[in-house]
Amino acid sequence: MSLDISRIQALCFDVDGTLSDTDDLYEQKVMRFLPSALIHDPKRVARRFVMWAEAPGNALLSVADTLGIDDEMTAIIDWALRHRRRSNKHFLLVPGVDSMLARFKGKYPMSVVSARDEKGTMRFLKQFNLVHYFDAIVTGLSAKHTKPYPDPVLLAAHRMNVSPEACLMIGDTTIDIRAGKSAGAQTIGVLCGFGEEEELLHFGADAILKTTSDLAQELLGG
Repeated sequence: MSLDISRIQALCFDVDGTLSDTDDLYEQKVMRFLPSALIHDPKRVARRFVMWAEAPGNALLSVADTLGIDDEMTAIIDWALRHRRRSNKHFLLVPGVDSMLARFKGKYPMSVVSARDEKGTMRFLKQFNLVHYFDAIVTGLSAKHTKPYPDPVLLAAHRMNVSPEACLMIGDTTIDIRAGKSAGAQTIGVLCGFGEEEELLHFGADAILKTTSDLAQELLGG
């Protein structure tokens, strides 16, 4: 782990797969249709299928990295995320997130940095009464470009009145890691969403946590 805790002055959280546990719901549905007798690890296959369906940018960025066309794919992902239709997903909360945010409140300024539209982001935050924890809420159209560009992280840092280098970006996909690193922030990849440890580390995650709520133990101990 290369995380420098002494540098961290503010926290930036992705939503889908990081605060909102949407993918497990869809994973369970997909698994019902997979022939378990023919598939060695149906849970992993279902998860990857959901990733392609729900977060195609993450999968495409991994392919682009292999082909050496990262910059071109980043532009395509940015355009797609900014023009996608609004969805009416059923939201679930990643276990332990509420108590984790309560522990951080007053100790670190916090922001949401999501590629989701503002309406959907606010609907999730209000559903679980999380709005009051955050000093800044940056959504898909808040900045000139969205993740994996650094613009949303830079905007969140500005609104929290800290330098980007003092921020910690927490997310579940390579898009979150890429955005954080390109902004100069440190990054943590969480495994409760769409991403897998190997790819998150490949794109520069400074640390990996099993789930988002483990961050409280990592930064505050106890």
